[in-house]
Amino acid sequence: MSDRTENQICIVYASDDRFAEILGVSLVSLFEQSRDAANILVYILDSGISDANKERLLTVFADYGRREPIFVTAKNINQELNLKVNLDRGSLSQYARLFLSTLLPDNIQRVLYLDCDIIFKQSIIKLWNLDLQGKTIGALMDAFSSYYRKNIDLQPDDIMFNSGVMLIDLVQWKEKRIEEQLMTFIKKKKGAIQQGDQGALNAVLSHDVYCFSPIFNSVTIFYDFTYPEIFTYRQPPEFYPEEAIKEAVEHPVLVHFTTSIFSKRPWIAGSRHRYANDWINCKEKSPWKDVPLWEDQRSGLKKGVLSILFAMPRPFVLWIARIMQVYVRPFYYGTK
Repeated sequence: MSDRTENQICIVYASDDRFAEILGVSLVSLFEQSRDAANILVYILDSGISDANKERLLTVFADYGRREPIFVTAKNINQELNLKVNLDRGSLSQYARLFLSTLLPDNIQRVLYLDCDIIFKQSIIKLWNLDLQGKTIGALMDAFSSYYRKNIDLQPDDIMFNSGVMLIDLVQWKEKRIEEQLMTFIKKKKGAIQQGDQGALNAVLSHDVYCFSPIFNSVTIFYDFTYPEIFTYRQPPEFYPEEAIKEAVEHPVLVHFTTSIFSKRPWIAGSRHRYANDWINCKEKSPWKDVPLWEDQRSGLKKGVLSILFAMPRPFVLWIARIMQVYVRPFYYGTK
């Protein structure tokens, strides 16, 4: 596989048909905020996007006078490894990013992988030009307890990162055979990995990640919790200083609408995220502008339990959430 990629800003998304709309909104935000970047080349790892949604995605590129994306058929990891992998919040399409070195052209040296559930608030240029300090990837240090690390064979104080935004030195990725290491780890765990593909990436790359500023991946936890509450809720052994988190909230380059029991994502009716209206504004500039917001698909029982829980004093709610996050979830996956 070959392509003309010299001087291109190479971006990769992975999506199935359900998230094609979310991908389209992300692309609108990219082009709205990155008018100073004329040389963007987008690859879309396609896990079953319908022809209708592909046409809508192409419309986004045409509306902004951008080069058409390159759709690449995503690999199905269950078929590749002949096993059933754990999803742990997400779809099978997320595993497609593990195959970047074999799915992308050989001459690409750097690539920015993005989850569909992000919007740009500033130009991509600053992120793209980051110095990775000799590491294979740049990513956000994530806040998880030591028990999560144990489940993926890491030491208690090893770095864990969020893999939704990864700036990747693809040359090093290939030289170090990262894809091969990932497949070996997944097979070793028989597909039962805490946090799914993100857990596998952490297991392999924990010691080879440059933790960039949180402005480049401003996740929902920054908005749902105060700085002290993040430590109460997640108990990370190490994290960013408070000022860095404040800057990520006030002046993000990317906003990442990660899942949270404390809030809804902006494409779900009733979201109160600080930047929900920014997402809506981008949606209104997209071919999905007339598509209604999604309904909350949580069961009535779960909604009822959460309603009762959130009616209680916040310290008690945080205590319950901490028990589930720090102990129960990692214990559950540790028994698989």
